[in-house]
Order: sequence, then C-alpha cells, then structure tokens
Amino acid sequence: MYANGDVLVGEIIGTAILILFGAGVCAAVTLNHSKAKSAGWVVIAFGWGFGVLAGAYTAGPLSGGHLNPAVTLGIAVDTGKWDQVPLYVLGQMIGAILGAVLCWAAYYAQFQANADQSKALPTLGIFSTAPEIRNTPANLVTEVIATIGLVLPILAFGLTKGLGESGTATLIVAFLVVGIGLSLGGPTGYAINPARDLGPRIAHAVLPIPNKGSSDWSYSWIPVAGPLIGGALSGLIFNAAF
Repeated sequence: MYANGDVLVGEIIGTAILILFGAGVCAAVTLNHSKAKSAGWVVIAFGWGFGVLAGAYTAGPLSGGHLNPAVTLGIAVDTGKWDQVPLYVLGQMIGAILGAVLCWAAYYAQFQANADQSKALPTLGIFSTAPEIRNTPANLVTEVIATIGLVLPILAFGLTKGLGESGTATLIVAFLVVGIGLSLGGPTGYAINPARDLGPRIAHAVLPIPNKGSSDWSYSWIPVAGPLIGGALSGLIFNAAF
C-alpha cells in the first residue's frame, strides 16, 4: 500500500500529465492556427495513449498510476481494499482540472483567436466527450463496454509477473488505450474515465474561452456513470473468473 500523501500527489501529477497530453492533442487537431489542424482521429488516439504512458510512468512510483476512478474502483471491487479510494479519486479530479487548465494555457493564443466570429468553433470537444448520436441507453452501454475493455485487461496484466517487474505493463496499457480509441471511440469519444471527462468539463465551464459554447451538462453524467459501471463490472468479472 502506498502512503496517503504519495497517493494524492502521484495521482494529481499523473492525471494532470494525462489530460495535458490528451486535451492537448485534441486542441492541436481542432483549433484554427494550429500546426496540427485536421490531423485526424488516429493522431488523437495516439496522443491520448502517449498521455497515459507519460502520466502512468510518472505517477507509478508514488501511487501505482491509476489516473482513472474506474480503474481504482475495479481494483477495489476485486481486492476489497477501499481505504484509499477517496484519495485516489480526489487526486484524479484535481489533476484532471489542472491538466485542462495547462492545455488552455499552452494553446492560449489559439483559444483567443477563436474570438473571431466568422471562424469560431465549439471547444468542448477539446476538453470532454460528446456522442455522435444522442441515444442515452446506447451511449451509456458504449461507455460501459469500452471501460470493461480497459479495466479488465489491466487487472489481468497483474497476473503476469514479468510485466509488473519490468514496467512493461504500463506501456501495454498505453497501447490498449490507443486501441480502444481506434476501435470503440467512434460512438461517444471514449471517455472510459470519469475524471478525464468531468474535470476538464468543469475547467471548460469556468475558463474564459471566447465563443466556447455549452459545457453540455445534460450529457455529463454518462461519461461518469458508464465508466464507473464498467469498472465495477470488471472487478466482479475478474474476481469471479480469475
């Protein structure tokens, strides 16, 4: 078990790095006057994967690098250890908001250029997810399935002793996130992480971004509830099957 202070600090730093890279690649591909404008979905998927890689390796020595309440929940359901769950989730939420603010600062000039009404575009997609087709049951199920596709393999990776000892498991998880983005990201944008969606959505709501549009709070519960359900189911499946 990691020390409480280390858990909080590790999850803040690691999740901030994750969101800085992830929101950063979305900003790079989305915003006008960005050199990566319109680079596409594959670039976004790899940007998020590299965010997981950098964030998890950085946080690993301090907290194990969960960076995701769904992962934390899945581990707790499997192991029955709940004492540090609130600390993990608190660190993840603080880190997610901080990472979103850092992304905004890095792309400040591009966000300011969005004040041009003739070229303005919505910015929520840089920070948080939204479905291509708004269908509440379908959107929720997509997030549940995609999160099981993340958390269940993460739990199973722990059974292969060499992966943990070599640090290779974190690299594999990063590629797993890329794969989920490519294969399951189309319907909802693959939140698969409540902090990843809710933290940046809060930042989007409060930051002074010109022409930022709605923060879409009516949808915001789905990328929170879906991953939490998926994480809990992953813990139950793993506990029963392995």
